[in-house]
Amino acid sequence: MDAQESSTFSPQNHKYVAIADFLHEPEFAITTASLQKFAKITPQYPGIRSELPLEVRSAWLDVLAPMLNAEFGKGEHGWDMQAWFSLVTAPAEQLLPLQRFPHVDGTDPRQIAMMLYLQPADHGGTGFFRHISTGFEALTAENFPHYKTALEADVRKSGLPEAAYVTDGSPFFERIHQSEGAFNQAVFYRGNVFHSGMIKAEDELSPDPKKGRLTINSFFRPKV
Repeated sequence: MDAQESSTFSPQNHKYVAIADFLHEPEFAITTASLQKFAKITPQYPGIRSELPLEVRSAWLDVLAPMLNAEFGKGEHGWDMQAWFSLVTAPAEQLLPLQRFPHVDGTDPRQIAMMLYLQPADHGGTGFFRHISTGFEALTAENFPHYKTALEADVRKSGLPEAAYVTDGSPFFERIHQSEGAFNQAVFYRGNVFHSGMIKAEDELSPDPKKGRLTINSFFRPKV
């Protein structure tokens, strides 16, 4: 890992950490990904995934735990980690309604997300968003019912967004921040902040890790 930059964005001060040159040998990770068996895991993700081995996750946690403690609050009993190689593969015209909106990974602000960009070409980074009619930039168990009601009202009034990947967030959201998605850059943020991959219309959404939009997606939660 090389330079670490810690910052916040928006007046609501969402923590954002970016680490350049995250892996010493990113090309080896791409080659490793090309040997994995990928599959569709959840309906929310517009692509395919393959879980990282436990020994890799454990090694990463040893390195990342001090940063997570310092930047996002100490995990008193350590951290749990999930991680996958991920490839966006769904053509825009095949996106489900729920895939056309910015999303959150859950309503618990203690869950930290990581995106490590391993795509060989410029396939875009990650955008962060504000829901216009409520002003919400992050969801919690307390404000989720209000958001759900407001979004349903948005859709009744204006209809679903067209089948396309999120860009500026319109018509119901506005983009408030964006990562550059540089090769071998890892970014960390709270998973309850609205976000979306910035998928370009002209991207080749290949299932080949050496050609497609390959990332490693991770979630970190304090152990209880």
